[in-house]
Amino acid sequence: MFRQAIATVIAACLSSVPVWAQTTTPLPDYVIAAFGEPPAIPEGPLAADTIAAVDDVLAIAVNQSDWNPTDTDALDIIAQTRDPRLVWLLTDMQRFAWRPEFRAALTRTAADILDTSFESGRQRTEIINKMMAWDMPAYPDYLSHKARVFTNYVPGWETLFVEGDIDWHLVDWGGVNIDARPYDTTDEICHCIPAVDNPEVDTAEDATWLKDDDIVFGIAINGEARAYPRRIMEVREMVNDTLGGRDLGIPYCTLCGAAQAYFTDQLPAGVQRPILRTSGLLIRSNKVMYDIETKSVFDTFTGKAVAGPLAETGLQLDQATVITADWGTWRTTFPDTTVLKEELALGRDFNLRETRDANGPIFPVGDVDPRLGVHEDVIGAITANGMPVAFPRSLAVAALSAGQSVTFNDVKLELFAGGLRAVGPDGQDLGSHQAFWFAWSQFYPNTALWEG
Repeated sequence: MFRQAIATVIAACLSSVPVWAQTTTPLPDYVIAAFGEPPAIPEGPLAADTIAAVDDVLAIAVNQSDWNPTDTDALDIIAQTRDPRLVWLLTDMQRFAWRPEFRAALTRTAADILDTSFESGRQRTEIINKMMAWDMPAYPDYLSHKARVFTNYVPGWETLFVEGDIDWHLVDWGGVNIDARPYDTTDEICHCIPAVDNPEVDTAEDATWLKDDDIVFGIAINGEARAYPRRIMEVREMVNDTLGGRDLGIPYCTLCGAAQAYFTDQLPAGVQRPILRTSGLLIRSNKVMYDIETKSVFDTFTGKAVAGPLAETGLQLDQATVITADWGTWRTTFPDTTVLKEELALGRDFNLRETRDANGPIFPVGDVDPRLGVHEDVIGAITANGMPVAFPRSLAVAALSAGQSVTFNDVKLELFAGGLRAVGPDGQDLGSHQAFWFAWSQFYPNTALWEG
């Protein structure tokens, strides 16, 4: 009996203490220099008393009007765990905290766990940048807690927050609602970033509202060319279109400077055309898109389905080349091009690149590969053996304009229609696009870099 009692006590003690990991993957020196040494990361599930405390704080988060600021017992228990994995949930609750006292209490708890202080006016961003830079994992069952917070505030996300090949702890809210309008109903007003299906177009001659130096995203497929003006794409951010006999989903992420085009036809047997929409969610400052038909979540930067029914099929969308060009050169190269109608801009004329985004990412991205500046424009492509490679745009344009060759392995860059595109050894189009360096290097962390 005595031995059994001792065993019970020992088991109880062990159940309330996390198992601490002994080794972690070494972080690059530049990460340590910028963000400091990471804390020890425990393994295994949360203890029972910690789970109870988390449930108590979650109840406060979804019904903050019932909270008494002197009631910090649950937050104190969370802080005493020193488990940095819990900080992810604290930042989730911070995002939707409408009571400043509760937001401050969450920040203090995160600071206690990480044994640090946050002096800037953007404490939440500072916390998340550290967590991302340290590759901090989430704890088991974190997703159910995150979903409880997020879906409490924005209806329509209930079907998106499911397990998959996505780091849900890195997903944040961009501040807008989900675009849940059915296919081909995009004339309806929504409180969201409004995608457009089957957009109306003009001929080049009729598009007198465009100046020659206006930026367009040009796509040419099977002899048919179309220009998607940046002014319109900064408002719409997502187009479902048909060009050259092929169906396309065309997301534009203003935050990462990337317009991309994915073929949404000729898919595996049994897979219907996905209709892409903006979810209102972000990951590493890149928009998270989803299919309105199956509610499958996609990695916008790679075109891979990462959660939901299409992820279960292993769907990977093929990419078409998008040329970031000036309208004058695009129109001269493709005199028969069509262009989206001005009315699709909804009377807006954003230039977020030179205004809102001019001083760096406005959402957390963690550490950024220091080989280039955060907002350096690069042209990204994938080699035949699967290696991602980035070409700094300004350096490549200068080299090509001087008659030099710009190549990396079997990828060759060439001037085309006012922009740049990547081709293979036989001149085949490789499906390249332009993006900010921070985005390309975050989503392709092992990328090679052409340096001239």
